[in-house]
Amino acid sequence: MVATLEDTKRQAIATKLADMKALQNLLIANEQLFINSCNDSELAQRFRDMLEDDRKNMGVLETTIVQYGIQAEPKETSAKMIEEVQKLMEGSELTLFEKVTQHELLKHKQTMAGLLIHKAAQVVGADIEAAITPLNTVNFENRAHQEQLKGVLEILGVRELTGKDPDQGVWARVQDAMAAMTGIIGGAVTRTKDDMNITEIISMDHRKTDTLFMEIASTDDPQKLQEFFGQLYKDLSVHAEAEEQIVYPAIRSYYNNTQELYDEQAEMKQMLAKIKSMDPSSSDFKAQIKQLQTAVQDHVKEEENDMFPQIRRNLSEAQMEQMATQFKAAKSTIQQEMANLS
Repeated sequence: MVATLEDTKRQAIATKLADMKALQNLLIANEQLFINSCNDSELAQRFRDMLEDDRKNMGVLETTIVQYGIQAEPKETSAKMIEEVQKLMEGSELTLFEKVTQHELLKHKQTMAGLLIHKAAQVVGADIEAAITPLNTVNFENRAHQEQLKGVLEILGVRELTGKDPDQGVWARVQDAMAAMTGIIGGAVTRTKDDMNITEIISMDHRKTDTLFMEIASTDDPQKLQEFFGQLYKDLSVHAEAEEQIVYPAIRSYYNNTQELYDEQAEMKQMLAKIKSMDPSSSDFKAQIKQLQTAVQDHVKEEENDMFPQIRRNLSEAQMEQMATQFKAAKSTIQQEMANLS
């Protein structure tokens, strides 16, 4: 029987993503504290801008975790570190300069975690690369924040040591560094808007599914087939259930082929169950996968060519973003339920 294999490499990435989410909460809490305790209006505005970015990036991280498809808890050591740092930040033992110094180190830790996940995805699987694409925005903005924090620390540090402001030119150097980063990394990772809408988030699911089918087609190793199908089974099952809970009921009033979408997914679930019961080393395994791929591609084509235009015609951007939020929440809940059953 083909099981949904909890591959250790994929689970390790899921844990690292959970670490990043926990640390993101601490970064947000720190910046709120800095705003409240900073008397310098320019520095306070810098922290407000970072706080706004980090709140948005929390949403990006949550989207990435849902798209990745494996729920995990932060490492015990990470949770303990975050708890200890939070106590220091909320206490009076450290000066503002010392607290911001610790914050810059946390930003570095977050940046390196994001870059590590990006590099690991390139090694472990193309479907993981597809799932974590939104993380590029978080990685870029964390690097930008590090450059800004260097300027903040220079000002706070000189004031703490001398009671005077440093020579001018701090922010010009910061802006030059950020401009250089943009040139190196490119504009593809910059945020064009705050939230993804429902057609964008469903399209991300579709592209990840395409990638998993390609990975299955490219190997005859039974263990790899089991791993890839295990992820495909979970992704398609969660995606279908979330659509049936959130999307299809909402569009039924203006999309006449909604029942056809339900029927297609019912057929897909039967095919998934049949393949799940097969030995991946059997001669018929990949033939059944090919039939599943054809059915899924037909379903995707209908959604993207017919359903998406109707959604765009009948819903505002804000309504599509709200539906995306509900869809991601449903996926997260279903993923957790599946993990509890496994």
